[in-house]
Amino acid sequence: MAPAGKKGVLERLNAGEIVIGDGGFVFALEKRGYVKAGPWTPEAAAEYPEAVRQLHREFLRAGANVMQTFTFYASDDKLENRGNKLGFTGAQINEAACDLAREVANEGDAIVAGGVCQTPSYLSCKSETEVKSIFKKQLDVFMKKNVDFLIAEYFEHVEEAEWAVQVLKETGKPVAACMCIGPEGDMHGVSPGEVAVRLVKAGAQIVGVNCHFDPMTCVKTVKMMKEGVEKAGLKAHYMVQPLAYHTPDCNCQGFIDLPEFPFGLEPRILSRWDMHKYAREAYNVGIRYIGGCCGFEPYHIRAVAEELAPERGYLPAGSEKHGNWGAGLEMHTKPWVRARARRDYWENLKPASGRPQCPSMSNPDSWGVTKGHADLMQQKEATTQDQLKVLFDKSKTH
Repeated sequence: MAPAGKKGVLERLNAGEIVIGDGGFVFALEKRGYVKAGPWTPEAAAEYPEAVRQLHREFLRAGANVMQTFTFYASDDKLENRGNKLGFTGAQINEAACDLAREVANEGDAIVAGGVCQTPSYLSCKSETEVKSIFKKQLDVFMKKNVDFLIAEYFEHVEEAEWAVQVLKETGKPVAACMCIGPEGDMHGVSPGEVAVRLVKAGAQIVGVNCHFDPMTCVKTVKMMKEGVEKAGLKAHYMVQPLAYHTPDCNCQGFIDLPEFPFGLEPRILSRWDMHKYAREAYNVGIRYIGGCCGFEPYHIRAVAEELAPERGYLPAGSEKHGNWGAGLEMHTKPWVRARARRDYWENLKPASGRPQCPSMSNPDSWGVTKGHADLMQQKEATTQDQLKVLFDKSKTH
């Protein structure tokens, strides 16, 4: 149940309301110097709480209804993976993340979601019992801190996502489940429609996708999930939390196969006006939980909230300093900039990259490695130089 005076996520969705999620904490905080690229673990919740708190506040001000705990990759097996040495336990990180999300949620009309994601243990072919025990450790903290609902997100394999949903469902709290897949389905070829049906049957009331692909690809994928659920005679709500990067050249593995991942993605970033198109398309296909993942900054979420303001009945606080469709440019000193204070200018703009020697698209690495392959067996020890040499040599042949 949501705190007194606030509607829970299912109450909002059942009433036809739009729920706006937050953005990508991992990438945003890495750029700010609080997360280490590679492990992508969220110890900043305990180590630099002021940074996490501020980002929550910016997303709240931008219009987000959900403060998702910064617990991405906060499972014990991930926190200890490949030589990652932290000064905090998994419990400490998860507890700190819950406290920060609740503190900021209480400053507005937001609710708190506790999140779990895929595990190194599953990739290393550990048993169902072993993988579920990892989810249960995080879940113990979420129950202690009384989060409002639960999200199983960023799953490449529907089997592991089903296991996560089954564990989360035992709490009695609402459960959302998001895959990081595109129209081709999960990493073993299970179609989006079948994936969604399996997640609903496992107990998820909200299903969708997050990360790995750009907004329009993700909306297309969720539409396929919705069609599958309806064809099976089942019911669910739908959510989408995509990348803020254009990824038309991705294969089924998504943006992590792009050669620009993770440090050269900036030329692919969506503009705020692209986000208006995304929000409208998501709404038009029947998705009512609309947010973002990696690359999404608060101004992207503000654009989503502004596009959907007619349906929601209000603008976010963050729009106070943002003229609708560039209206603030009417005050600019230069007349040619004042001439851009109109919707049709920004809707039809095709931004240049300013990089004349760069291609418009890339060739994904496409190593074709997934769960069950020896290269994905994880280890606590740091990656050795010999192991790296094998990878460096292999990369030259792809």
